[in-house]
Amino acid sequence: MNIVFLDAKTLGEDVDFSLLEKYGELTIHPLTAFADIVPRAIDADILIVNKVVLDKAVLTQLPKLKLICEAATGTDNIDIEFAKSKDISVNNVVGYSTDSVVQHTFTMLFYFLNNLSYYQEYTNSLGWTKSQTFSHYKSFSDIAGMKWGIIGLGNIGEKVASIANNFGAEVQYFSTSGKNNNSNYNQVSLEELLTSSDIITIHAPLNNNTKNLISKTELALCSKGCILLNLGRGGIINEEDMKTFIQEDLLNIGLDVLSSEPMPSDHCLVELLDHKNLLITPHIAWASINSRKKLLEGISLNISRFLTEK
Repeated sequence: MNIVFLDAKTLGEDVDFSLLEKYGELTIHPLTAFADIVPRAIDADILIVNKVVLDKAVLTQLPKLKLICEAATGTDNIDIEFAKSKDISVNNVVGYSTDSVVQHTFTMLFYFLNNLSYYQEYTNSLGWTKSQTFSHYKSFSDIAGMKWGIIGLGNIGEKVASIANNFGAEVQYFSTSGKNNNSNYNQVSLEELLTSSDIITIHAPLNNNTKNLISKTELALCSKGCILLNLGRGGIINEEDMKTFIQEDLLNIGLDVLSSEPMPSDHCLVELLDHKNLLITPHIAWASINSRKKLLEGISLNISRFLTEK
């Protein structure tokens, strides 16, 4: 098998790709521009991609291709229907990053809930060295007793719900598809979730049901001081509409995803990057070393299954 990984850099430089060499000749490209896809993939039996777009125009020019391995869960970068029509199998990897995303959800939460930026600045500026008492604090609250609203109760959302419940939070959720009925938690409308939650975390995919799901109207429903975290996909919250709510100290907003990535230098939130009510991380929630190793193992397993069934 001729195996080509077109954007291996997206998995980082600290993972071992030799796991894939047992299946054939492996060629690794850190990144691949759109114009270089066909020249690099023309002789590939198996393609591995993360963000590289494999549309109809590209796939038409790859007659040897038998298998596409998506190095992620989402496959929106691949024309799956056309691939099927050309008898090209498409496999993704599900569930590899659940623990990592859940951990990052709580990391972002505690940044706001425990005023970590304030305390770091206070200590670093030697404020504590001048204190007349052993402890210096601003008011902060326990998770216990808070209402935690989850938008998207899939594998990740459900694990967040379980841990939040163990902290003593009252968990409620909104199903973006309308198909999720989990009797362990209270299912509510989006309006009720927004108006009654102290903490709101988003763990939903981007689709027709979720695009621009939360804009100015919905943000205005949130209670003052609410912590709103998006660990799903950019585009679920209208980023331009966030600005006023951040600037006026109405909401604490944490984003691990943006509608355009990497973050453009002229993004509407660039001017607010130092604001205490905004935390942006560069799409890292999925990327613990454990998750990336699981992802690579999942790709290997998908190739193995394909070759076994072939």
